[in-house]
Amino acid sequence: MTDVLRQVPLIDGPAELRGALEVVTTETGLLPRRLPQWTVAQSDASMERQATAGSGVRLAFRSAATVIELDVLTTVPMMAENEPHPDDAGAFAITYDGYDLEDGHDGSESFFGGTQPAPVGNVLLMDQTMTQAGFVPGQPSTVRFEGLPPGVKDLQIWLPHWVKTELVALRADADVAPPTPTGRRVWLHHGSSISQCNEAESPLGVWPVIAARSAGVDPVNVGLSGNCYLDPYVARSIRDAEADVISLKLGINFTAKAGYVLRTLGPTVHGFLDTVREGHPDTPLLVVSPIACPALEERPGPTVWRDDVLYATGDPARVAEGALTLQVVRRELRRIVTERAKQDPNIHYLDGLKLVGLDEADEYLGEGLHPTPAGYRMIGERFARLVFGDGGVFAESARPVS
Repeated sequence: MTDVLRQVPLIDGPAELRGALEVVTTETGLLPRRLPQWTVAQSDASMERQATAGSGVRLAFRSAATVIELDVLTTVPMMAENEPHPDDAGAFAITYDGYDLEDGHDGSESFFGGTQPAPVGNVLLMDQTMTQAGFVPGQPSTVRFEGLPPGVKDLQIWLPHWVKTELVALRADADVAPPTPTGRRVWLHHGSSISQCNEAESPLGVWPVIAARSAGVDPVNVGLSGNCYLDPYVARSIRDAEADVISLKLGINFTAKAGYVLRTLGPTVHGFLDTVREGHPDTPLLVVSPIACPALEERPGPTVWRDDVLYATGDPARVAEGALTLQVVRRELRRIVTERAKQDPNIHYLDGLKLVGLDEADEYLGEGLHPTPAGYRMIGERFARLVFGDGGVFAESARPVS
């Protein structure tokens, strides 16, 4: 069936990869990265797995095509003790905007076209410490979308949000042109696994994607599962990236791993913010504290998993000596933002409990830490309303103070 489709070049072609901080050419094809390639020398294998996961990344182009094929090579991490041939690599989703129909559709809405399972390609075998213990090579496979509406339309193919995806080839049954510039603001968001959203049911279930689509902005999701530690190279990556508004959801990773104490947290947060401000001196900047996590509210980390439930093992008596709990982190982040706002009118704070409160943890946190798909949807909807809605700090009517 592919012989009736037209080959579309991916390198120097009309399609545009959005939501990535850099796109590199590999031996296989194009790899979108959510951190630049230069950060590899300063990070580790865990960060690299997350930086190459596709959360919020999409391939955009304009076409009258009703059939599209995309050849891809995914890389799927799995525990080595399991069978080395997983059947789940997430999903691709396609959306289309502004297409012309006989009923006179005006192009003002975004439409969901459907999902397709992502084929399993390479497999990373991980041991109990999440260190790579083996590698099973795979081959590129084809993802096919058909039955798309007639007429020229702007299309976006959203990549699997928790696996690495290299793009090998693109085909369509009509000419493909560059996407229409959206004219939307670019929203760059940084956070942890709760922002990467591995547990979401599809790429469109990622809460920053939900919030962005609701608010009418273009998302760049730098949510890095297990790796939101205020790393300087992440701050420099954000500093150098294009963004009209920036949010930083900080706290859960370094609290869970006891990565800081109160004495070191404040200066490190200030340093991270200082670096971001070097590239974005007046950009609206929102610091978001952690959502509810019952295990860490009053007890410090480090945390352990027991029967798939999160427990904190630190001694609450150590809080008086500077050990961090989520209650302490929220208070410290609020204090830092309040102090900086005296000279920086474009920095703001949002209490993460407004996104998921303690009274909602049992319903929306699947194992005491990560939201369920319904929890991610609720966070996305609440963030859109509180931050981008009327009176929000990222609302269209809000203007940065220079």
